[in-house]
Amino acid sequence: MSKKIFISCDEATTICNKSQYKEASFLEIVKLKIHLFSCKICGAYSKQNATLTKVCSKHLHKTQGERKLCKEEKEALQKEVVKKINSNT
Repeated sequence: MSKKIFISCDEATTICNKSQYKEASFLEIVKLKIHLFSCKICGAYSKQNATLTKVCSKHLHKTQGERKLCKEEKEALQKEVVKKINSNT
């Protein structure tokens, strides 16, 4: 039985999200790479998703143990996310 190699954009975003958290299988990652080669929209989504994950992880690492962000921290985080997204497009 042959496996489907080409995937839809919906499947690509699901695999992209899974791969951010190291939950995607090797075959899923291969399928995603093939899809990203031909789909620029999903490529942009993948970059933005990676940037958002990186910024959030960095921030969560800094504020480990704290439960809420103050207004200034929320604004700073939002500005950093927008800056990173704009620099990647």
